[in-house]
Amino acid sequence: MKRAFVTGGSGFVGRNLIALLKSRGWLVRALARSDAAEVAVREAGGEVVRGDLDDDKALRAGMTDCEVVFHAAANVEQWGKREDFLRINVAGTERVCLAARASGVSRVVHISTEAVLVGGPHIVNADESWPRATHPIGLYPETKGLAEEKVLEANTGSLSTVIVRPRLIWGKGDTSLLPKIIAAVRAGKFAWIGGGHHLTSTCHVRNVCEGALCAAERGKPGEIYFLTDGKPVELRGFLTHMLAAAGLPEPKREVPKWLARVAATLVEFVWSLFGLSSEPPVTRLATILIGEEVTVNDAKARRELGYVGAVTIESGLAELGASLRSPATSD
Repeated sequence: MKRAFVTGGSGFVGRNLIALLKSRGWLVRALARSDAAEVAVREAGGEVVRGDLDDDKALRAGMTDCEVVFHAAANVEQWGKREDFLRINVAGTERVCLAARASGVSRVVHISTEAVLVGGPHIVNADESWPRATHPIGLYPETKGLAEEKVLEANTGSLSTVIVRPRLIWGKGDTSLLPKIIAAVRAGKFAWIGGGHHLTSTCHVRNVCEGALCAAERGKPGEIYFLTDGKPVELRGFLTHMLAAAGLPEPKREVPKWLARVAATLVEFVWSLFGLSSEPPVTRLATILIGEEVTVNDAKARRELGYVGAVTIESGLAELGASLRSPATSD
């Protein structure tokens, strides 16, 4: 029986990854740093290892006898303290790789993001040859980029490391993207940046997990792979379908791109000046990731990994709608 250790097992990607691995006959252990996380890991089918990314003993205990580590834990917020992002995303990733090597793990699959490109050229049909941004916009892109460096540095000797970069993760049980959009729409604070008619790549959460498993089984050591649902879609139409699944009408308010960028810059200045910890109403990162075209090319994953992206946008939206109409079954 194959054995895997998952960090971030209670999160959106982690829960789905545990379920996929269990369905393929894997024994799965997952890190849980709270009672709620422990419950989520157990419900997904994983064995709980209590601890966090700062706990080397817990990491090594969880990885014992495992062939693969899937590193999905991260600080994914758009705002916060720099030291927290560095501790979780960078130092945490380094600890995972060191523990994997010490525990005799043969492969680490790191779940990264297209956001590591934010701050460079417009992200249009980007492939893995694109360099990471030299001046990243936001702590999340910066520290996820630094985390990638740690993963690639660890790709030596007996430990092989592979990175996957999904774009705009969505689906049933989403705990980040859709809830925030729904809350903004209901509060009357949502506006389409530039009209929202630009293209975006997307990646259903189960496609993320499929790609991560493909990377574990067939990924080339030291390589990076983008993951998507396939052909890009119009952002406004895609999000409107998601909102309709939640019983909400299409928002009509729009704001010009230049105004959104200026507002985000000013707001971030004020938040920084006063040391505010709450998330600003708009960030420069959001104006890029949601306010302009962000499309990536996953041909390399399809060619080298045999990645398919089995969940279509149509089937994913239908499943999402059914889950939102039946809250008791949405977990």
